Amino acid sequence: MKKIVPSLLVAVLVACGKSEPSRTVTTTATPETVESLAANPKRLKALRQQCKTDRATLGDELCNRVAEATNRRFLGDGKTPYSPPKEQPKF
Repeated sequence: MKKIVPSLLVAVLVACGKSEPSRTVTTTATPETVESLAANPKRLKALRQQCKTDRATLGDELCNRVAEATNRRFLGDGKTPYSPPKEQPKF
């Protein structure tokens, strides 16, 4: 019993050691920025489709940029102020 506890402790500590970071493979040689993706809708559409089908190959970082660029294209930059109508609506 005295030998089992220390060996179990060693096994747990070895299992909890540092793991190697996962390596992601990107299909582009240049890093895509959110701004460049938002400016190029064809490239954005292609990458969105690739992220849907094979996110593991593209990597989470690129797919997160694609999602952010899609949001920016759809929602705008968020700096448009609200401008209410000049006249009250008649119901």
